[in-house]
Amino acid sequence: MAESFAQSIVAFFENKIPEELIVFIISLLPVLELRGGIIAAKLLSINVVPAFIISFIANMIPIPFILLFIRRIFKFLHDKPFFGKIIKKLEERSEKKSGTIKKYGIWGLLIFVAIPLPGTGGWTGALIAALMNLPVRKSTMIIAIGVLIAGFIMTAAMYGLLSPVLSMAGIG
Repeated sequence: MAESFAQSIVAFFENKIPEELIVFIISLLPVLELRGGIIAAKLLSINVVPAFIISFIANMIPIPFILLFIRRIFKFLHDKPFFGKIIKKLEERSEKKSGTIKKYGIWGLLIFVAIPLPGTGGWTGALIAALMNLPVRKSTMIIAIGVLIAGFIMTAAMYGLLSPVLSMAGIG
């Protein structure tokens, strides 16, 4: 899903704005985040190091704001007819995904953010951390480390950096 959505966004913006800006925008978006940015960077043939840096920075920009303000925003919008339903769904979704974090605390947050699977990542991790009242500063650092790990995994997978390691181990 992330790959096809990233491809659609790349196709829409390609030749209209700089390629690096496309990666930046995709990496800012919830759901796609860094994973989508790395995929887009590879599709656009952007060098691995700038791809990683751009995707990481863009993915991290919204995290402190989510941690600091999302509970207040949710509280304000909770009783609004249209937004109330959306907020309730987001809260329920976060509650369902919070098991690892509840079980392992801040280390569960790291695991949740670091594994680059659909429904995980910095945005959802920050939302869960905020709703669980985890400390903002510590959550920001743990989410940053998780996004770095997810970035290494995605970059290695998309740019074929795992092939030499697997070959040396006799796996590939």
